[in-house]
Amino acid sequence: MALTKKYFFLLLAAIVLSISFWYSTAWLRLSSGIALFLFGMQCLEEGLKQLAGGKLEQWLERSTATQFKGFLFGMVGTMVLQSTTLMSMLTIAFISTGLIQLAGGISILLGINLGTSGGMWLLAAAGQNVSLSPLALPMLVFGVLAGFQGDKGKAAGRIIFGVAFIFMGIEQMKGGFADLGGSLDLTEQIKTGYVGQLIFVAMGMALTAMLMSSHATLMLVLAALAAGQIELWQGMSIAIGGSVGSSINVAIMGWLSGNRSGQRLALVHTMFNIVTGVVTFVLLTPLLWLVQTIMVDGNSLLQLALFQTIFNLTGVTIFWPIQRWLEQALLRYLPDPVEPAVLITDKKTPEPSLQEQLIVPVTKARYLSDSALTSADTASRAVVQELQHLGRLSLEVICHALYQPVAQLTASRVDETCLNARPDDVTSLDAELLYQRHIKGVYSDLLSFMSRLTVEMDEEHQSFLLTCQLAALQLVDAVKDAKHLQKNLGRYLRDDRSYVHNHYLDLRRHLLWVLRQVREVSRLDLPDDIWRNRLEWLDKQAAKFDTEFRQRIFSEVRKQQLDSMQASSLINDLGYSSRITQSLRNVLQLGLMEENQLLRGLRHLVGDEEAPLIEL
Repeated sequence: MALTKKYFFLLLAAIVLSISFWYSTAWLRLSSGIALFLFGMQCLEEGLKQLAGGKLEQWLERSTATQFKGFLFGMVGTMVLQSTTLMSMLTIAFISTGLIQLAGGISILLGINLGTSGGMWLLAAAGQNVSLSPLALPMLVFGVLAGFQGDKGKAAGRIIFGVAFIFMGIEQMKGGFADLGGSLDLTEQIKTGYVGQLIFVAMGMALTAMLMSSHATLMLVLAALAAGQIELWQGMSIAIGGSVGSSINVAIMGWLSGNRSGQRLALVHTMFNIVTGVVTFVLLTPLLWLVQTIMVDGNSLLQLALFQTIFNLTGVTIFWPIQRWLEQALLRYLPDPVEPAVLITDKKTPEPSLQEQLIVPVTKARYLSDSALTSADTASRAVVQELQHLGRLSLEVICHALYQPVAQLTASRVDETCLNARPDDVTSLDAELLYQRHIKGVYSDLLSFMSRLTVEMDEEHQSFLLTCQLAALQLVDAVKDAKHLQKNLGRYLRDDRSYVHNHYLDLRRHLLWVLRQVREVSRLDLPDDIWRNRLEWLDKQAAKFDTEFRQRIFSEVRKQQLDSMQASSLINDLGYSSRITQSLRNVLQLGLMEENQLLRGLRHLVGDEEAPLIEL
């Protein structure tokens, strides 16, 4: 239904625009100029990102060493990319995945806002009475030629295309306003004063909301100024509205697609533009006099660029001294959600029907937000966090498959009474249902997220994602083996008169020991050689148990203490136990791949949680 409504409104908009184009060629020319300008900005943004590869993300991560470095990075990056939205969303994505902290993000955001002034000066210079179309046409040819020179050439060609289309869009917008003539002359229709200024501020917000680009709004203002349709104070009011509207767009996207850290930064961005907008709106008349006094040549386009610079400098001046206070206030009033001590809180219920199973809500991914798809580094960080989430869930499900509470994993000492107890039919959970509810959904979200990552990636990132897919598969395989093991385990642990009862107690004891070792190793922060030795010791102990357990079974078969059916069950279940151990060990081993530093996060499989995750 929602999709049908979407297509209906798109069709209606297309019909209305088509009719309006038929009646007004000037409106058609203006609209085509806006479209060319926006498409050029998109090409420029994509080309610069492809050309930079992962360097932009690396610079961003290193730029938070000091507030001033973060500020410079935000300013220079925005001047180069000419996209406030891209830089803001990239910063939100980095802070959402934990690669930078809130303090560094605030500094970068202040630089981003000031960096937009550089683009305004370029647009003002390009909006003079100089035709840019002669430059645009040959640039299109050069862009096509560059596209034949490999991936970097295609990225460079995309940048050239972007500049060419921006030039063509500027020319079309200037011509469109000139053709409209007096029909859009607002210089006399709306008088000065706070009411008139508010009307133009609202116009700027509406234009930015529709165009999704403050640069496009400012270019329209410059074109209208050049054609004489608006006065300078009106252009300044629209510029204020455009800045506020742009911040609201970023805030909405950041709030919907980011976690709490991203939401804090989106709120800072909105506060910056709203507070600065209110201050400059109140001081609009003195600021109008100031820019006309500084630039006495009467060039309204450059005067508007100067006002935009003053607007952003005002915001930086207000917010720079209060960065630390602002960070503390946001952390206090927008705290992180409390991490639950128990991830799986299922209770023993009668076996549900197939229809009931289908409506049970399944656990979904926690860290795979759309904002993390902005860059390869943020996506990689999110994948590692989600693998840790999947790792915690996997250990919980395997522990339940052993009919043990998760407190056995986290306690300083194992509760021997609980370890030797028969499974409780009232509180025991079925591993198959736990897999369907808590593992399958997260695994599916992981695969879907990695398949949707379409940004340019270097060889290290590509190798990292392939390895992460393998790690996720290993965790899922461990849970599946635990599902198979639980069947015989429950059967023989409940029958303490069976000869194999003690064998399955030993098998459960060993697997619980393995889970505790995996959890402990994954929480250690040790040098690689010591950490590797600990994994090798775990391998040797597991292999020793397998050998001794197997030898004992064969010995008891020869003594006719075990029959062939019991022996085959024990050997098969020993195989499940060995594969569980090997799968978990393999995931930890992937974190020691020295050639790919991105994988080191896999060493901490279960994250940093202290409390037990599952309670029966």
